Amino acid sequence: MKMGVKIFDTTLRDGEQSPGVSLNTDEKLRIARQLARLNVDVIEAGFPIASEGDFQAVKKIAEEIEGPVIAGLCRANPKDVDRAWEAVKASDRPRIHTFIATSPIHMEYKLQKSPAEVLEQAVAAVKQAKGYTDDVEFSAEDASRSDRDFLCEIFEATIEAGATTINIPDTVGYSTPAEFGELVRYVKENVSNINKAEISVHCHNDLGMAVANSIAAIENGAVQVETAVNGIGERAGNAALEEVALALNTRQDFYGLTTDLDLKEIYRTSKLVSQLTGMDIQFNKAIVGKNAFAHESGIHQDGVIKERTTYEIMDATTIGLKENKIVLGKHSGRHAFSDRLEEMGYELSDEDMNDAFKRFKDLADKKNDITSLDLEAIVEDQFGQGPEILELKRVQVTTGDGISTATLHVEKEGQKILKSACSEGGPIEAVYDGLNKAAGIDCQLLIFKIDAITGGKDALGNVTVKLEHNDEVYIGRGVNTDIIKASALAYKNAVNKILAG
Repeated sequence: MKMGVKIFDTTLRDGEQSPGVSLNTDEKLRIARQLARLNVDVIEAGFPIASEGDFQAVKKIAEEIEGPVIAGLCRANPKDVDRAWEAVKASDRPRIHTFIATSPIHMEYKLQKSPAEVLEQAVAAVKQAKGYTDDVEFSAEDASRSDRDFLCEIFEATIEAGATTINIPDTVGYSTPAEFGELVRYVKENVSNINKAEISVHCHNDLGMAVANSIAAIENGAVQVETAVNGIGERAGNAALEEVALALNTRQDFYGLTTDLDLKEIYRTSKLVSQLTGMDIQFNKAIVGKNAFAHESGIHQDGVIKERTTYEIMDATTIGLKENKIVLGKHSGRHAFSDRLEEMGYELSDEDMNDAFKRFKDLADKKNDITSLDLEAIVEDQFGQGPEILELKRVQVTTGDGISTATLHVEKEGQKILKSACSEGGPIEAVYDGLNKAAGIDCQLLIFKIDAITGGKDALGNVTVKLEHNDEVYIGRGVNTDIIKASALAYKNAVNKILAG
């Protein structure tokens, strides 16, 4: 009988702490729903005391998401614990995850507390949390740089106080696989009541060893791994969910372990997180990168054609990838279109399906070959638009002799507006100046990025922008065969988020 490993996903908490990432409640809810489809064991929905927005997002997820445990993170103090419980209590399976630093450097310089004071505070927080729910996790922040005997002492005390999961974090990504695995084994062998709690690990990737450290921990007794989709998170990020999951799945012969994840949802989850956070997936990223199942070498191509497993240890279909074939065109009907989206895992309402079908027909008039990637872009772009306070009806650009002029036909809250803008910086800058005028705002463009979704001269252009307004960052995305139009749609998308507040 194969033993199971629990997947604790922290994309919405540690992942959102990635520099430049800011998700609103609707975006967090979309990711949480997808994580539930992926069938993660625990969703760490946020840090409720951090802000009112974070509290509301965690609360909404607790109210609406069924299946996974919904956890809220809190420091080991009374206000944090109370706030975390208020956020997660509506869940059928709530968890309070409380933490305090245990390394000498953190206790001396950050907390300015003695080990005895830290232990007392940790026990008090766990007891308080236990008064709210039976599911309490305690983390010893910076465990990998902590004194091992003190670590065992605080784990023993917090388990006695009611913790059902104890977490050993490599908070700054300092440890190595052999060292970290030995630390987990030491805790397992030297905490007298460890049989009353599950061992969890949370590894950062500062030295590029987060996944390797997590796997080493599993080999030495950890039964829960804290991960993030695409490995996003503070600094260099966290252990990547998809890498941990596929390592265990692909090498079941070696580990004899499995997870409860629906692996076919991995690719879709990865794409959604990348889209909503604005964080690109590097081409050579393991499992979900563009090149993960690509072959350039003639020797490799020949081998794969003869027998896939010569150069592929995983089947692309395992993570939900489909071969990029022509499946639909401009003569296809609504029924064939909706069937194909269902095959791809999308469940749309009649109204959303009608909107998506219209977008498909518009694209089919401009592009001969409609691929699965095109369909995915249509649907993801449709759901990523958000509020339509400012609607872009038409955009016309003229350029020459170093000066570009953009004429925009827009509607703002039902009122028709015609705006023109000139720029020496090029046609896209002129469009963006015009949109700023139409919206009545001034914002700074931080990032502008163009990708081709598929190959060929009629490929869909995928534009992502990041705007800064009043010290807040907003992400927008636009998809179109016309790159100027895609750029305008991306900027409009971000501007509408600003206008929506």
